[in-house]
Parts: sequence; C-alpha cells; structure tokens
Amino acid sequence: MKLSWQLWTLLPFLGCLGGELPLQGPVFVREPSDSLVPAGSQDKKVTLRCEARGNPSPHYRWQLNGSDINPSLEYRYKLSGGNLVVMNPNRNWGAGSYQCFAANSLGTIVSREAKLQFADPDSPAGRARSTVSVREGQGVVLLCSAAPRSTELSYAWIFNEYPSFVDENRRRFVSQETGHLYIAKVEPSDVGNYTCVVTSTVTAAREQGSPTPLVLRPDGVMGEYEPKIEVQFPESLPAAKGSTVRLECFALGNPTPQITWRRSDGLPFPRKIKLRKFSAVLEIPDFQQEDAGSYECIAENSRGRNVARGRLTYYAKPHWVQLLRDVETAVGNSLYWECRASGKPKASYRWLKDGEALVLEERIQIENGALTIVNLSVADSGVFQCIAENKHGLASSSAKLKVVASAPDFSRTPMKKLVRAQAGSELGLECEPHASPRARASWRKDHATLLDGGRISFLKDGGLKIANVTKADAGTYTCVAENPFGKANDTTRVVVTDPTWITVAPSNMDVSVGESVVLPCQVQHDPLLDITFTWYFNGVLTDVQKDGAHFEKVGGSSSGDVMIRNIQLKHSGRYVCVVQTGVDSVSSAADLIVRGSPGPPENVKVDEITATTAQLSWKEGTDNRSPVTSYSVQARTPFSVGWQTVTTVPEVIDGKAHSATVVDLNPWVEYEFRIVANNKIGGGEPSLPSEKVRTEEAAPEVPPAEVSGGGGSRSELVITWDPLPEELQNGEGFGYVVAFRPLGVTNWIQTVVPSPDTPRYVFRNESIVPFSLYEVKVGVYNNKGEGPFSPVTTVFSAEEEPAVAPSHVSAQSLSSSEIRVSWNAIPWKSANGHLLGYEVRFWSSGQEAAASRVTVAASQTSATLHGLRGNLAYHSTVRAYNSAGAGPFSATVTATTRKTPPSQPPGNVVWNATDTKVLLNWEPVRAMENESGVTGYKVFYRTSSQRTAQVLSTNQTSAELLLPVKEDYIIEVKATTEGGDGTSSEQIRIPRVTNTDARGSTSAISHVHPASSYIPIVLFLTVNALWG
Repeated sequence: MKLSWQLWTLLPFLGCLGGELPLQGPVFVREPSDSLVPAGSQDKKVTLRCEARGNPSPHYRWQLNGSDINPSLEYRYKLSGGNLVVMNPNRNWGAGSYQCFAANSLGTIVSREAKLQFADPDSPAGRARSTVSVREGQGVVLLCSAAPRSTELSYAWIFNEYPSFVDENRRRFVSQETGHLYIAKVEPSDVGNYTCVVTSTVTAAREQGSPTPLVLRPDGVMGEYEPKIEVQFPESLPAAKGSTVRLECFALGNPTPQITWRRSDGLPFPRKIKLRKFSAVLEIPDFQQEDAGSYECIAENSRGRNVARGRLTYYAKPHWVQLLRDVETAVGNSLYWECRASGKPKASYRWLKDGEALVLEERIQIENGALTIVNLSVADSGVFQCIAENKHGLASSSAKLKVVASAPDFSRTPMKKLVRAQAGSELGLECEPHASPRARASWRKDHATLLDGGRISFLKDGGLKIANVTKADAGTYTCVAENPFGKANDTTRVVVTDPTWITVAPSNMDVSVGESVVLPCQVQHDPLLDITFTWYFNGVLTDVQKDGAHFEKVGGSSSGDVMIRNIQLKHSGRYVCVVQTGVDSVSSAADLIVRGSPGPPENVKVDEITATTAQLSWKEGTDNRSPVTSYSVQARTPFSVGWQTVTTVPEVIDGKAHSATVVDLNPWVEYEFRIVANNKIGGGEPSLPSEKVRTEEAAPEVPPAEVSGGGGSRSELVITWDPLPEELQNGEGFGYVVAFRPLGVTNWIQTVVPSPDTPRYVFRNESIVPFSLYEVKVGVYNNKGEGPFSPVTTVFSAEEEPAVAPSHVSAQSLSSSEIRVSWNAIPWKSANGHLLGYEVRFWSSGQEAAASRVTVAASQTSATLHGLRGNLAYHSTVRAYNSAGAGPFSATVTATTRKTPPSQPPGNVVWNATDTKVLLNWEPVRAMENESGVTGYKVFYRTSSQRTAQVLSTNQTSAELLLPVKEDYIIEVKATTEGGDGTSSEQIRIPRVTNTDARGSTSAISHVHPASSYIPIVLFLTVNALWG
C-alpha cells in the first residue's frame, strides 16, 4: 500500500493522540516452519504459525507456491490470527511452499518459505523372512528392510518375543542409520527369531516387521578371522554449526573386534566428545568449525585390523552479525543501511520493500548487501527486509524507514524561558525546533535583529553564542526558524549576574586518627542567585547528612564549612568544595592526610628454629602515613593464656628492621608468632599468625615440685610429686628418675618412671622398717638426656598396725546407763606409725557376738559408754589403731551398771515467795528394792526468758532460793541416786511478785500465765542446811 507524502507527514502526530504507543512497522515474532504430515496420520488439519508485532496491529495474508491463498475457501483454509490452518490436506493438494505476509499502515514484511510435505510409509512389514543359517563364530547382518527414509526414525530389534529386546554390547549393534542388526560373532545363545521395530520420532507410530529366524549350521565352528567393517560413516559428511553429529562404526570378526577412534591429524579429542554403545558411536555435541576434519575408526582383534575414514565438513546457516534498525530522517537526506550476516558458505543478500523485491534505480543501489538511497522522498517510506541466504538456509531482518517533511515546531524542544549568564563568561543559546528538512535560524534581541560578527556568532545548528558577556547583553532573545514547509519562533530571557568566588578555601591538613577538623568553604556571590555547596571526596559525591557519625555542616548560608569528627584513616584523601549557582560554578580542593597506628605486618615466617630460639622475618605493612618506630613479637602456645609478649634479640626491634630472634623459648613446644608494629600514634593491629612450628628437643631443665610421700601398705615406701607440665618436658621420651635412701645411709636407690603423667612411685620390700624416715628426690629425663633432681626431702615409710595393746585398762560404773573405761597410752615406738586413736569394744554377759564399739582420738585415754542397761555387768577391751590398721586388744575388764533411779518423782512441791527469796518444800521419794537409793535432790530453776536452768543440790526435802522475783520462774525437782537422776516433778511456775507475799503449790501451776516481757536478773542462792 502506497501512502501520499501528506499522510506520511501526519503519521507522527496520529500516534501521539490519546496517549497511544508510537507507530511501528511489522516485525516477525514467529515465522512458519517446515511441516511433515506422517503417513497414516489421523489429523484432519495442519497449522502453519505466523505472528508479528507492530502498531497499528498487522494484518496477514498467505501465498502457496507464489500465489495468493483465498481464505474464504473455508473447506480448505482457515485464517486464525496470523496462523494458516490447512484443512484435510493430502498428497494431491496442500503440499508446497508457503509464505506469510504481515502488513500495517507503515509497510509489509514477508516470512521465510515453509514447506508442507507428506511422508511415505516407512514400514519393515512384508512377506515372511527366510531363515538365516550361519556357523558358530561367523558374523552376520540381519536386514530391517525398511523403505527409504522420509522422516526421522529409530530402530530396535525384538529377540523371540516382545518385550525382549536385543541388548547391544561389543558383539551386537543396531545401526540408527540403516536399521540393521549386526552380530560380530554368532554364539549358540543367539539362535532364535529376530524382528525389526521401526518407530517414528515425529508421530511415535511404531511398525513391526516379520521375524527372521537365525540358526546354526551343523558343519562346525568358524575359525578366527580379521575384522571386517560393515558399518561406517560416509567419506564426506557435512555437519551444521551447533548440531550433534553421530558417526557409526561396527565390524564383524572372530574374536570380537575392539573399536577405537582418532583424528587423522593427530589432534586430541576435546572433552565434549562422547563414545556411545561400547565405542561403536562417536558423538560430537555442539559441532563447531574446529571439529571439522578427518576421523578414523579402527577395528582390531588378534587376527588383524581394519580402518574406516571419513571427513566432516562444517557449514552454517546465515545468522546476523548486524541487524537493521529503524530510521527516521528528513526528505532530501541520504540513507545507508548495512546488512551483514555470517555463514558458510558465504551468504548472498537480497532486499524487499513491503514484501516485494526492491527495484533498483540510479538513486537506489545495493553493494555487498548494503543499501544506499540518496535524495530521499516521503514515498521511500516503508518496511524494508534484508534476506541473507546460502544453500543451507536463510535469515531475515526488517526495519522501518520513515521519511518525514514538517514545518519548524518548538513544542517538543522549546527554548529555555530564562537563562542566567555570568558577566565575563561565554553565553550559548540553543535553537533546535523539530523540522524536516532542518530549518534556517535568525535571531533578534528585544526588537533588534542580530548580525553575525564580533562577539556574536551564529552556530551551524541554529544556536547563538555571545563571548565576554556584559550587563548590556541582558534582555529577550528570539529565534526565528524557517524551512520550505513553514516558519516558527521561540524566545528566552537572559539575566547577567556577577561571578561567584571563594573567599575562604579549604587548605591542606595533617592530622591524627581521632582528632576533629573543620574544612572551610566560604564564598561571595550575586545576591540574586541561590547557592548550593557540595563536597567531593576522592572524586565521589559525599552526602554530609548521611554520614552524620563523622560529618557535620557548620557555618551560615554563605558557608559550606564541614566538620569531620573523630577522624579515621578512611577519611584521608582529596576534598573538593563545589559552589554552584544558576549561572556558574567554582571549586577549591585540599588534601587531608590522616595518620594512624600502623597496619598489621605481613608474611610472618619462621626462618630458623632451635630448642630455645626462633629466627623470624616479616614484611612491613601499611604505616598509615606515620613511619614505624619499633616492632614487638608475641607468641602463643597450646599452654599459654592468649598471646604473650616474648623476649627478642635485639631487645628493642627498630622500625626499619624486618627480622628478629626470639629467645628463652621452651624446647619441644609448638609456637605461633605474630608481629605488632608501633609508631608515634601507638601500637597497630597484630599480623596474622605464622605457621605453627615446634622448637627442637633438649634435656629437661626443671625438676618436679611438691616432692613428698608417706602412707601406703605394709612394707611400702610411697613417693609423690607434681607431674611436670608438657611445656617443660623439653622433648619426647620424658620420664622421672626416683631416688631414695634410709635416713643416715650414704648410697641412693634409683628407679625410672617412664610415664610423664605419673604422680607417684611405690617401692615395696619386706626389709622396710615400718614408719621409718627416708630421704627422697625426683629427677627428670627425656631422649636428649637427664635433667636436675628436686631438693632432698624426708618421708616416712608405710605404717603397720600397733604392736601392743593398751595397758592398765580399768572400768568404772558411773550410773545405771554409763561406764567409764580408762587405760594407759601405748608407747610411740610400739604404735608403728601415726596413732589415730583407740577403739573400745564392749558387750553385756553372753552378748559378745553383738558387741558394740566406740572410738576416741589418740590423745584420749578414757571413753564413756552410754546407753547401757541398769544393774547389768558389761565387759570391755581396748586396742590402738593407725592408718595401717588396729593392734591387739587388751585384757577384758568388767563393770556392773548401777540400779536405775526411782521412778517416783518428788510430790506435793509447795512454794512461798517474797520479793527476795523463794521457799520450797516437797515430799520425799521412796526408792523401791530394784531402784537406787535416794542420796539427795536437785532443784532446777530458770526464768521464763531463759533456756538453760541452774541447779541447786540438797540432801533435804526443802530449799531456799534467794531470788529477786521480778519475773516468772519455772522450777522442777529431781531425786539423785548412784544410778542417776530420778523422775522430775511437775513444773511449777512462780509468777512475778506484785505484792509483798505470795504462795502456791504444784496444783496452782495451771493458773499461772507467762509475762509478756522479760527482764534479765541476777540470782543469789542460799541453801539451808546443805552441809548441816
């Protein structure tokens, strides 16, 4: 469809109405591709797909073999969008070459050709197959008998019955090129029926042939013979770029041949090449030009070898190196469109315009695929296609040419309404209206026409330049643009201002980490102009507000001063203050040097190691702009708590040194070292640790500590010590030398303890005198030699049980429940050790088997037996004991406990109290025959606030207590006997005296109430006739 130049002039504006998308010629999104209708297909239609984008939306038409298709013939064709549906195709009609045309108001494009074909039936079916008879060991080929291939097929063979398929291995191979089954050497297990199965990879339809019987001949076994290659690839095989190439090679032979591959030029196979089916198939994925060349297949067995050769040649369909791009230009201009594609063989080019071959004329020329059109007119507008093709295929690229003609128009590129210029500067005014062809510009200032010359220059693009601007240049400037299609103008107002200059600029500074500095930036500027300050750090715009932790803007509106707080190394660099107004910009720079403690030294190495020294070297790290004054060395071992500073030679390492010797190390210890650099600012970060190294071995230098001993069993000498820590063992094979001798003996007895963790040694000998003094010392050794001994100390040998029993043992009855047993201590020498105590064994008559025991300390020579029964004979014996055991018992002694005290309590206790004393009377206690006789009485008394009672003894049945009765008293009375105290009377409570006289008895106790508060008192006691 041809458009008039007037319509082409309007098209740019039509696309902008209502916010629509910009106009675009048709561009293919999807082009039709070849289609093959399989034999016996049940589909009643074939769809050829075509889709293009554009604005307005494209419409479509199709051609078959160069002739337009009429979609109104619905019984044959149907158009669905851009897709063409071919109804009920068959061999008599429908086959051929189809092309899709997509068009809109901007032009037409045509697709590549797509062929619609009908496949022939590829069936191995037919009449019955003859029996194949071979000798054992002979090779055989079973033919599939498929028709010539017209579609993609895959082959397999059934052995006897479905689904038992032939397994491929070194001896059996199914070719996907011929479909035949190859058996290199027949064996008895191969006898049976073989059926070829052909499957279409397009439709998945499967055809099965007639079985072929395979039998063995009865006339013997076939002898060995050299390989005979039956399956081989062509002598020349073209392969497409990016395709997967498969070369087949299989040989018959006895023994079964071995298949190998190689390139004839001797080059190795790239890693992408794969060998399939036991090396019968060589697969080359993503075929490229470097894969082309001669390939050899070698079949070899013990009888000989055979070689098949073939050449792979490389080809590539055209593909674009440079695509066409839309062009919009003005009438009268020239067009140059280059169309470049690569391919092998080299592509040829042809051009289409709106789906038709481009007609060449004097102003339209094609050279090496490039299109040139001079003196363009609106009629040249349209959609152009460049088609690159070779014998293997084609590629198409399309683009829109839009030739426009329009009057000048400032609506899309208006002039600035206001332009500010600085006095003394150069002023440039733009005038770029949209116009085709380009408009010619003229200028006015206010109402006066400007002429080109002097300070005023007219630019080729229509702009205006004024040099060395003055205040008189302020005013309104008008640009008048004109071309053959019309005239337009636009204006701008120019304001001339004074220049901006920096009054206080930042200066270079040298600071240390942690300080705070101010970078000044103060200006003088035209008061009519707004001013902004920006800072750049090392060329990058800095957001002062964002980094508030360190940066802060200070000063007034005409100041851009910036304070940097707690300055860090990262703040070192060049700072540029940029001051901008609407017309000019000034800047000033300063270098800020921040000095800090050194960075970590690098590459710390241990160059030499001995038993106690290590030679270190390192490389200097960053000095952070302050020279290193010294280094220190730190070390860490598995036994240290963190890193420790170590002694070096020299003791102070100069900052220019890069090596030092560490001394006073422990032998045979694993060390890591690191270096810390120091400068005037302080100590820096430590380096990374060196590799772990172990010092050399040396003889031990430190003896064990805390050497002691003692204890143990009979005839033993126990010697103990604190095991030496691993870091002091100085080497492998570490152990202890234990030396000892009886006190006063000259010669030492020595023994070796080879375990470094052992803390004791026990010497056993029957000749050891119990609890005798020995001198002992413990030394150390390792594979490098012996170390020092510990200082000599004395220990006792093991104790034995005491040798004698206590003497002068006696027993005395104390009461009805207590007996005291006494004895003389045994001599020190007879104790055979540190005496721990004595054990008293006691029992009543006839109860020795159930005897009880009490023990007392070694310092005691008596023991009181408690909880005994009254009026009963008890037998006792005593023995001494120490840590080794108990000695012999003494002779048995006997004592009888006294009778039990009376069970009757004192009765009818009567009291009479004044403000200074209390008088008590009670009835006497009469002991029964089996009870101890009464020898006296005990009066127990206390105030109600006291917990412990005081005791008054008397042999009378009365008592007088000199008591200031200021608070309640509690009183009890008991009879006393040789068998102990009797039963207590009832408690009586004597209340605080409030008058001059009070009396009572035990019967009045229940009427006495305790006082709410208690006052401490001093008791004065008088006992009447206590000794009378």
